[in-house]
Amino acid sequence: MKDAVLHHGHHAQNGHHSDEEVVYRLGVDVGGTNTDAVLLALSSDHSKDAVLSGHKSPTTVDVMDGIINAVSMVVKDVDDVSKIQALSIGTTHFVNALITRDPRKLHKVAVIRLCGPFSRKCPPFASFPRELRSILAGPVFMLSGGLQIDGREIAPVIPAEVEAACKEIAAQGIRAVAISSVYAPIDHVYQQEEQVEAIVRKLVPNAHITVSKQISNIGLLDRENASILNAALLSYAAKTVRGFKAAAKSLKLSCPVFITGNDGTLLTCDQAAMYPIRTFSSGPTNSMRGAAFLAQLEMGQAKGEGALVVDIGGTTSDIGMLLPTGFPRQAAAKHFLCGVRLNFSMPDVVSIGLGGGSIIRSDTSAGGKTTVGPDSVGYRILTEALVFGGKTVTATDIAVASGRAGDVGDKSKVAHITPETVKAVEARIKVMLETVLDAMKTSAAEIPVYLVGGGAILAPDELNGVSRVVKFKNSGVANACGAAIAQVAGTVDTVEEISSRTIPEVRKIIEQRAIDKAIAAGANPAKVSIIESEAIPIAYTAGRCRFFVKAAGEWQGVTDNVAAEEASTVVEEDEEASLLNGTYEPEDPEPVPTAKDILEYRPKVENGEWTLSELDLEFIADGAYILGCGGGGSPYHRYLRLREGLRTGEVVKVIDLGSLPDEALIGWGGGLGSPEVADERLSGDQYLQATQELLKFMGIKKLAGFAALEIGGGNGMVNMTLSSSKVFGWPTIDGDFMGRAYPTSWQTTPNVYDDTHRCANLLPSSISSGDGNVMFMTRVKHDRDHDAAFRACCTEMGTSVGCALRPLTAGYCRKAMIHNTVSLAWRIGRAVSLARKSAQIGNVGNIIVDSLGGKETGKVLFNGKIIDVSRNIYKGHTIGRVTIQALADDGDLTDGPVEKYKGTLVIPFKNENLYCEHDPQDGSKPTVLASVPDLIMVVDAQNGAALGTPDYKYGLRVIVIGVTAAPQWTDTERGLEIGDCRAFGFPEVKYVPLGKYIKPKSVIEEFSA
Repeated sequence: MKDAVLHHGHHAQNGHHSDEEVVYRLGVDVGGTNTDAVLLALSSDHSKDAVLSGHKSPTTVDVMDGIINAVSMVVKDVDDVSKIQALSIGTTHFVNALITRDPRKLHKVAVIRLCGPFSRKCPPFASFPRELRSILAGPVFMLSGGLQIDGREIAPVIPAEVEAACKEIAAQGIRAVAISSVYAPIDHVYQQEEQVEAIVRKLVPNAHITVSKQISNIGLLDRENASILNAALLSYAAKTVRGFKAAAKSLKLSCPVFITGNDGTLLTCDQAAMYPIRTFSSGPTNSMRGAAFLAQLEMGQAKGEGALVVDIGGTTSDIGMLLPTGFPRQAAAKHFLCGVRLNFSMPDVVSIGLGGGSIIRSDTSAGGKTTVGPDSVGYRILTEALVFGGKTVTATDIAVASGRAGDVGDKSKVAHITPETVKAVEARIKVMLETVLDAMKTSAAEIPVYLVGGGAILAPDELNGVSRVVKFKNSGVANACGAAIAQVAGTVDTVEEISSRTIPEVRKIIEQRAIDKAIAAGANPAKVSIIESEAIPIAYTAGRCRFFVKAAGEWQGVTDNVAAEEASTVVEEDEEASLLNGTYEPEDPEPVPTAKDILEYRPKVENGEWTLSELDLEFIADGAYILGCGGGGSPYHRYLRLREGLRTGEVVKVIDLGSLPDEALIGWGGGLGSPEVADERLSGDQYLQATQELLKFMGIKKLAGFAALEIGGGNGMVNMTLSSSKVFGWPTIDGDFMGRAYPTSWQTTPNVYDDTHRCANLLPSSISSGDGNVMFMTRVKHDRDHDAAFRACCTEMGTSVGCALRPLTAGYCRKAMIHNTVSLAWRIGRAVSLARKSAQIGNVGNIIVDSLGGKETGKVLFNGKIIDVSRNIYKGHTIGRVTIQALADDGDLTDGPVEKYKGTLVIPFKNENLYCEHDPQDGSKPTVLASVPDLIMVVDAQNGAALGTPDYKYGLRVIVIGVTAAPQWTDTERGLEIGDCRAFGFPEVKYVPLGKYIKPKSVIEEFSA
């Protein structure tokens, strides 16, 4: 790369751009090993000579020294640095402070949650790992406030409550405060979080405050988690940003300093000081953005080409999907960082153990196996690789032996490596890359692969399934290039009314709102475009839709008052001594069970009662979501609520139905309405209130226990909250009334055995809003009216209510209840956990089938990648279909025999998966492999986790499992009429059982002392 000399008033060095046409930018990327810097000359036609100078400098203990060293090298021949328009820095400072749990860089955080009567049993920090919670957890206040999904207030903010909280925060010497409110992202009218922020600023003037709506999107707990992490870092962020500004000053740079965000956009220093969490994954993003820039630069590639980017380092390779917008594809809405679940933008990146230091083991004899990594010599490559005089065979040695990297090390030291070994290793690397690239693609179409990073020499020149493999001249500084070209963005995540306007009409309005936000942040109005736009219908809710839109554009060289206003809220003083208030006492890390622990674990069963542990809850939650068959909503929040209860001394017990006399009464019910609402307005006591009101109405003093309406999804665990020793203390029964999840209350087994067709076994029923509204239903004309009428009321009551149904006798339940389904959920969750811990995730489909009863009752129906999803709302239900395409051969990456699949599988769904139609794409006719009432379950092939129908997205690698339904659905014509495809509007799909039903084995029976 050539050095740059910027002469004031003269042409740039490349000779064909006038000063007026060229913009000079500095980009820096601070990595764990190296700090890269680059100087770019940007113009409208992106000359091939745009990379004027680049330099790698070792990352220093004082990171600022590394930045100064790298930047001073790329500007050493610049005689007029005032021509440089901006310095953009990509940094891992803030995320590393969390990863290392560094108490010197983290504040304790007080949390104010505005929630009214909801979410109180699942408090802030409930999902944090124990050792991080011990560092960060300050006082928690759950106060009046929050919104319903339609924008009405759950309750107003009560200033006196906030003032009392502030008094306690000040008394404890807490400096960091996170404010969260139910449905804050759509709160444009009441601005509850802003009301509370103003009070806190007045009463705790030195506080570092984070407001949740400015951090991330819909999903209360995940947004609040992100806000807590952000607040904890604010003091350290202010100090770090001052260091960046000081570094620029020492380099005599007068230009603005920016920090790059994890979505490829720019943050001003003041924004980075306020929102350090937005920088967390900026490294991979900068790498992909830089690759897109180099493609335009070195190949004259027109903007708008999608590509796969492979960044090969010393230990791992990061693979991501670059969209035609030039931005990386984003990861799933929810992801974990430091054990905390979050929901803000992160690039979708997969890492594999392939790098320059990967250790090679090769046996070229017949049947011998060649492996590459995943272990690596890492930064010790300069002493341990053969070409550098070491004794370990690495991937770099193979690249040198093959002649692909002749200028690296001493080639004579690898002369003994045979051509057969080189060929075997190269073949293995090719399979490793092809497998992960195929999984990352969003369609079968061949697209290019861009190679960046120092390890690009390892990759072959050709790969199956891609159009071409591209290696760039400046690939070593792609990260710094990505930082230098970062844009500014505007994001809107909102729920809007769609009853009077079409979704496209509303989407257009929201897109303009996002464009306006980007322009306000400094984007050039002529160069702003929409880079992400999604309409997400809300299940069980007619007339409302969630919109997520992001716009981005080139920074035009000026910043408006927004950044200045934000800057005024940054608390500048750096009181490092006050961090953690001097009271840091680290706790032991959260125990993580090993495969051996899981195999040896025995549930606590005494006298026919199973007392649930935290591990039992985890297994049941994972299994219940898989049994949801795409519906039912995630049990995650119910799991956290129950786990929090166990940690404060609550006891929850499960018993077998067989232990009860015939006349014993069993309560049942759960949540009714949209699972999406429960993700933001976490459940309160609405189901408890509905149950209390129904028992009072019917004059029932005591129940023998509670059973789940449906084991699938969140309702599979809601009755356990009533069984708690601190609520009713009556046990949960090991069984349910669906054996899965179904979308309506009339699709329950007690209704199957009702000859009146008027819900005789469901009525009377009650629903409760949780904030003061209760309604009873005592009679219906037809069983379908029960669900329809309650759902209409549910919409007016916040779109999610608790529903209690007529208690049933144990004698009746022996026929109507599907037995041992809590045990079944436990077994599925245990099997998936064991597969994860014992490196068996590649075989997780068959492992789940075994936990369901084996190949007689279930089987893996398909294995592939989602290539298409369509959704729309009809009468409050999400109707759609997902198309899954078989994957290419994985080579020998999966241990054990793997069944190969061909063609595509289409699964229509109505909240839950309805049937599977397989098209082998060989000219033969498509066939239906399975249909309801049999269970069709889709799990993530990467980790075995359940996927609900709202989770389906392009590119996800999935396994489809089918299992035979319980006889309550299949033994009578009425059971089939209620439960098969006719009930969903597909009368042409005839039910054919997958296999033979096998009754799940009781955990109580197996583990009785």
